Amino acid sequence: MGLSNIKKAFFVLLLLLPTVSLADGLNGANTAWILSSTALVLFMTIPGLSMFYAGLVRSKNVLSVFMQCFSITCVASILWFTVGYSLAFGGGNEWIGDFSKVFFVGVDRTALSGDIPEVLFAMFQMTFAIITPALIVGAFAERMKFSAMLLFSAIWLIAVYVPVTHWVWGGGWLADMGVYDFAGGIVVHITAGVAALVAAIVIGPRKGFPKTAMPPHNLTMTIGGAGMLWVGWFGFNGGSALAANGDAAMAILVTHISASMGALTWMVIEWRKFGKPSALGIVTGMVAGLGTITPASGFVGPGGALVIGLLAGIICFGATQYIKRVLKIDDSLDVFPVHGVGGILGTLAVAVFASTGLGAFSGYGFAEGIASISGQLSVQAIGVVSTIAFTAVMTFIILKLVGLVTGGLRVDEEAEVEGLDVASHEEKGYNL
Repeated sequence: MGLSNIKKAFFVLLLLLPTVSLADGLNGANTAWILSSTALVLFMTIPGLSMFYAGLVRSKNVLSVFMQCFSITCVASILWFTVGYSLAFGGGNEWIGDFSKVFFVGVDRTALSGDIPEVLFAMFQMTFAIITPALIVGAFAERMKFSAMLLFSAIWLIAVYVPVTHWVWGGGWLADMGVYDFAGGIVVHITAGVAALVAAIVIGPRKGFPKTAMPPHNLTMTIGGAGMLWVGWFGFNGGSALAANGDAAMAILVTHISASMGALTWMVIEWRKFGKPSALGIVTGMVAGLGTITPASGFVGPGGALVIGLLAGIICFGATQYIKRVLKIDDSLDVFPVHGVGGILGTLAVAVFASTGLGAFSGYGFAEGIASISGQLSVQAIGVVSTIAFTAVMTFIILKLVGLVTGGLRVDEEAEVEGLDVASHEEKGYNL
């Protein structure tokens, strides 16, 4: 055999090395994709959501929002490592997991979850546990005590997010019913949205709301953060396939289509209603489209995603106006009307657009044992209603408990007027 042939044989052997790993159950391509998706989802919170929210508040509170998102990232990570992952994905029963995986016991470099390392699956899920309580920050921005925010976020993660995660993704009772939630319409968006609405009501409005105008202080920052969210959402939804395959590719495509349609729809509605399209409107519509497609992203096709994005722009816009202008609830950054309503809408819409009988708007069919749109819709509705009720009651109890422990949930009037950057952290976002 000549030298050139030896080189060729050597390179062929190198190319076969990933195949060798398959013999041990590990899929290198899937692992690489979920590693990337994990980074993308963390990127959604820091810096994506942090910048998106921070630009929307007044300049005297910009650092407080960054601080809240950053600290929640740290607290949620430690809680997920110590007990959250075990209670969400440990054996347990249909309501809650067990303590078999506390401190990631047994979750070492050799353990697998499907055909990817379990430690990677646990880390990927950790990024979801981080962003969900961080979303709630938008409801009480500019007025909640930092200590109360931290304690609330920690308790809420364990008492609300973890059980619902187990119900849907950890083998719990909603999973047994066959509920469809590909990437977190129920687990992330409904829980965060409902908690945000309850928090806004319990804590009360900002001083001067609704008479005093409180415009965003830096829309450039908000739009930059929105772009990061859009890109990061490809990991959020595409990564939830837990494989580098056609399901992940389709999830990314429908995510992009829905975000685009949601953004354009919101823009056009504002244009017609107020005379001019706004930058804030188009990015809010984008987030509505992203949140609404999330539960459906692994089950619908691009035609269905187009309709879902259209509905997201129309319905979430209407919900935003109704919450602020009619009910006069100061959900400061519109968490419930965008994420909560979007999550509800998307979770119900999947029952329609996952059907294989809608021509160009068809999806990929129903779970085994579910034969009709009405049958799947009833399952989805049970998931939505039960999650809303559980989240609302638990969030109210947690807020009241935290208020007792911290001597009240919100800062005093003087601190609110001064701004939380100085009052809570003795810093300024801008030294001009």
